[in-house]
Amino acid sequence: MSRPFQVLGFGALAIDDIIYVDRGLTAGKGKVTKRATDHGGNVATALVAVARLGGRAGFIGWLGDERAADVAGSELERDGVDISLAPRHADAAPIRSVITVGPDGDRFIAYDDDVLHGTSDALPDDVLMQAPVLLIDGYATHSERVVARARALGLAVIADIEWTVGAATDRILAFADHLVLPLAFGREYTGEGDPTMILDKFWSADRSAVVLTDGERGTYLRQKGDTVRWHVPAYQVQAVDTTGAGDCFHGAYALALAEGKSPLDCTAYATAAAAISVNARGGRRGLPDNRTCLAWMAAENAPAPLPMPGCRK
Repeated sequence: MSRPFQVLGFGALAIDDIIYVDRGLTAGKGKVTKRATDHGGNVATALVAVARLGGRAGFIGWLGDERAADVAGSELERDGVDISLAPRHADAAPIRSVITVGPDGDRFIAYDDDVLHGTSDALPDDVLMQAPVLLIDGYATHSERVVARARALGLAVIADIEWTVGAATDRILAFADHLVLPLAFGREYTGEGDPTMILDKFWSADRSAVVLTDGERGTYLRQKGDTVRWHVPAYQVQAVDTTGAGDCFHGAYALALAEGKSPLDCTAYATAAAAISVNARGGRRGLPDNRTCLAWMAAENAPAPLPMPGCRK
């Protein structure tokens, strides 16, 4: 079935004020070396990553009803993301964030998210059916019924969750068949420390994949129909700015999934994309194209997936 888009998404849409400092974030104080303003948000940046990689992406979260004043939505459109299906509301506005970035690329994000989240519950089924993959983040707890309908319609739902608000988060995690989560969240949510145990705690009969990202230490994966738990090592890079790296990972994973690749292959592709993205300042400036990702993956020193200890191959 041919569809207009490969990935749809709703979730965080942000405008980031970024401050670069000359000392590590634990130093207490430091000199500002650069200031910048960029557009971000988990799902929004992930959809831009899809577009940069050559995919067709659509944002279906709330946007402001005044198109001329809708800066964040207009920026998405300039970055190649379709916004024609997004519902509009007078109270919709982007999250505002202040991001402090140290010389090693580490960052601290302070955000004001007292805005309208999620998407309209009245979003028609025929909108959801415009793509095979739906990408959501933690704010999807405001639109549970839309996520449930997407699954019932047969979409693959990828959940990027970084915090819990209790039972609503539990339900969103249950709806998603692809959990692509930070390892730190997995540890906090399950109470387990070992990645293998966390993968198994999140597993259910309805899952297609559980993916745990851990920055420079790589990614851990369990996929349906496979007895092996996999570790995909990270590329060895000197990060300039890690802002948006996780969002890039999610976008690349979602596009590869829409193209019919296995979760392990999606993870390998996303690992390359995220590694490339940290070589530029800001959340979107370093997002790569498909050709660059494939070149990195074909390089002699590209990391290869490894079975985790104790798993059969």
